Parts: sequence; structure tokens; C-alpha cells
Amino acid sequence: MALKFFDKLSQNFIELLNDKDDYNVIIEVENKEKSFMAHSNVLKCRSPHFRKELENIQPNENNVKIIIKSSISAQIFDNILKYIYGGIVNLENAETRFIFDLMLVANEYKLEELTNRLETLLIDTKTSWLKAHFSLVYRTIFDIQNFKKLENYCNDIIVKYPNLIFDSSDFTSLQESALVSLLKRDDLQMKEFEIWDYVIKWGIFQNPTLPTNLEEWSKENFLTLKTTLQQCLPFIRYFHLSTYEVLDKIKPYKKIIDEQLWEDINQHLLAPERPVKSIILPARIVLVTDLPPRTNEPKEHFSTIISEDHAAEISTWIDRKTTNYPTTNIPYKFELILRGTRDGFAPQTFWDICQGHAGTVVLVKIKGTDEIVGGYNPLAWECNDNGYNSWMNTNDSFIFSLKNGNIQNSILSRVKNPQHAIINRCKNQRNQWGPCFGADFYMYSPQTNFTLDNQCYCRTSALYYERSIRTSSQNFSIVNYEVFKVARKS
Repeated sequence: MALKFFDKLSQNFIELLNDKDDYNVIIEVENKEKSFMAHSNVLKCRSPHFRKELENIQPNENNVKIIIKSSISAQIFDNILKYIYGGIVNLENAETRFIFDLMLVANEYKLEELTNRLETLLIDTKTSWLKAHFSLVYRTIFDIQNFKKLENYCNDIIVKYPNLIFDSSDFTSLQESALVSLLKRDDLQMKEFEIWDYVIKWGIFQNPTLPTNLEEWSKENFLTLKTTLQQCLPFIRYFHLSTYEVLDKIKPYKKIIDEQLWEDINQHLLAPERPVKSIILPARIVLVTDLPPRTNEPKEHFSTIISEDHAAEISTWIDRKTTNYPTTNIPYKFELILRGTRDGFAPQTFWDICQGHAGTVVLVKIKGTDEIVGGYNPLAWECNDNGYNSWMNTNDSFIFSLKNGNIQNSILSRVKNPQHAIINRCKNQRNQWGPCFGADFYMYSPQTNFTLDNQCYCRTSALYYERSIRTSSQNFSIVNYEVFKVARKS
């Protein structure tokens, strides 16, 4: 019989963590702005990551080893240390994004118990957040390739709604492992010739030097594509394609598949009852989905900041029309990407969620007034990892304020200096800087929360745009902000 007293043990180790007199390790986080004191024996015992790292660090003159984790936030690292010492992680009132980021760091430090628990927690209790941030979650977990439960969860969604990934603007940058995991699924709800088209598109994108005209391809060009797609091609269901689909889709690229397979495909079309040497994968399963029940509940409004009239006005500006579109004939869909009250107000969140999205409208509700300001970026938001900010050149961006409450008229301000229309912030500035339209309208927070200070900014004397969109004080705090992807309706 064993008597266990884990609660007291945990409490004692937390006390040890708080003891500043006997440490021999310092961990610096948040670009060295915050430091934690710890004990090497505890770190090495609880984390293989720290064991390996500490073995390669020489102590300073005070016999203290210093570990630098510049990209980790103090709040996340505080939770990591409390788990390492006391086996306790307090997630009460924690935002879902924080839980997700904590899981990533726990995985990096090889804290398997904590990683697995957080992964399960997200799937069991945070499904709405996972779906709202699907692209971010999907690409992150396949970058790391150590979250099998989340991979399966995401793939279960994609096989039913493949357009989430295959029709996305950044499909061609999808990781190979993610693409292969989808091709393996028997229940992927796409026609096989469409799957083939996407695979070819993905493979060609990985080799930008291939000629654009297929008739100009050499034997080496086909070999290059075949090599790129060697992990994907075995999972195409060739023997379930029609004759016309084989002729129109497969035959132009027959040089990238094995000669025996091509011979077997043709034989199967002529004499399907005869056996072939190649493996015949089963046809994909077509799922029968029930129609959702009818409901008389009112449809949730698409925005908490703007109205349909505002959306019509912004659409008019995008198309450079002189007369506003009626609300019954708005040519664009406003697809919500980010909402501060839902996703949080940290600047980093903007880059994590909006990176890669083109044709976006940023909307800001200013605290203490009726003002709504914003900007339109026709280009994609990109995160630079080279240590430098970069300007984006476009003639089609604009900033604006909208008629609302005591604001009598909307103000449109188009870019007048296209070379300085949009700023993409470098990696080490994303924790404080959000979207930036030149130097005339930007979101900025030294406290890394747009609602905690008044450092967001609209220049009262426009520099890169035609006119100012505010006449009152330049700095302001916000109540909420939203980012929409604006796509033309089909």
C-alpha cells in the first residue's frame, strides 16, 4: 500500500520556484525584457528539452546558466514553469488563443503530458475557436507534425468541406504532409479528376522554373514534377476515372506516372473485368449529409461595428463607383476573419490570423466616440522574418471614416503615394504593431493589447494618403475591431 501526498509536494515545489536565494538558471523571455529564476536539476528532470539545452551552456562567473527565449511571452513561460515545478496550469479565464500557444510551447519543450492534455482540451471544449481559426490551426499543426489528434480533427472537417483548403488562396503553399494526409482519405468529398487537378497545380507551384506552356516541357521537366509528387501520386484513384477524364486530365501528364500504371489504366478502360498489375484503390465514399432543419431564428448580423449600408459604401469605394451600391445589390461578400472581442486584442493575433489574406478591410470602433475608422488593403498581409519592415506598393488601397452617430458624413482617403501604401511589419515588431496604412492610420500598442492604451493613430495631416480621416486628436484607444476578407460574389 502506498500513501500519496501529491498536493503538498506540488505546493512545496512551487515555493521552491518562488525562492530567489538558491537558483542557478536564469531564463530571459520577451526579447530579454522579462526573466525567470529556476533550478537546473528540476528543469533537467522534468523537460528533455531543457536537459539538452543546459548541457550545452557554460555558466557565468556566478555559476549561473542563462537561457534566452526571446519569442516566448512572459505569461506563457510563467505557466510552463509552474507546470514543471508543481504540475499545475491555471487556465481559468484564459483565452483560447493563449491555450493554443501554450500547447505549442509545451510541445517545443517536450512536455508530453501537458501537450496532450491541452490538445484534448481544445478539441473537446474549444471547437468554435478551432473552426474560426481553421487555416492558422491547420498549417501550424502540420508544420510541427506532432499533434495527431488535431490533425485528425481538422482532416475530418476538410474531407466534408474541402474548399476550406483546396480553394484557399494559399493552397499551393500547403505542406506536403498535409496534402498527402488528405489524399489518403477514402471519404474526401471531391471528384477524382478535381483532386488530380489540384495535385498538379500544387506540384507545379513547387517548381516555378517549369515552362507555363505544357507543350514546351522537356523530359527533364516531367521528371522534376514526378519527383515532386512522388508522395502524392500513389493515392490518386486512377481506376475510377472516366474515359474522358483520363484523356483530358491524365494523358497530358502521363510521363509523370509509371509506364505499368499507364498501361493498366488504359486496359481497365477497355476491359474492366480483366486483372491489372497495379494496385486499385477503392473509390472514394460519397457521404450523405442531412439538410439542416428550417429555423425562424433571425440571422446573426455579419458585423458588430458596421451596417449593411456601410458595407455597400465600402464596396462602392473598392470599385471606384460614383454612386453607392444599394444594400440589396452589394457585389462583395464580407467574410469575417478576426474580431477583437472574440479573438483577443493582442497585435500578434492580427498577424497570426490575417497573414496571407488579400483584399481585406480593417474596421475600428474608437473608444468614447461614435467614430468608425478603417482601411482597405487589396494586397496580402505578409510577415517578414528578415528583421526589416517592408512597404507594399498599390494604387488601390484607401483609408476611411464612416458616417455613424454624431458623424454626419463618411470620409474616403485614397492613397496618393503608392510606394508607401501599406507596411508589413517584421517578426520582432508584431507583438506591438498591427495593420499599418502608410503612416496615416495604424494600430499600435506598447502594452500588447489595443484596448489598454491609446496608441492607435490617425494622422490629422495626411502624408501618404489624400486626406485625414480624423480631425480630433491623433491617438486613440479602441472598443473593438474587425477584419473582413472582401471577395466578389460569384
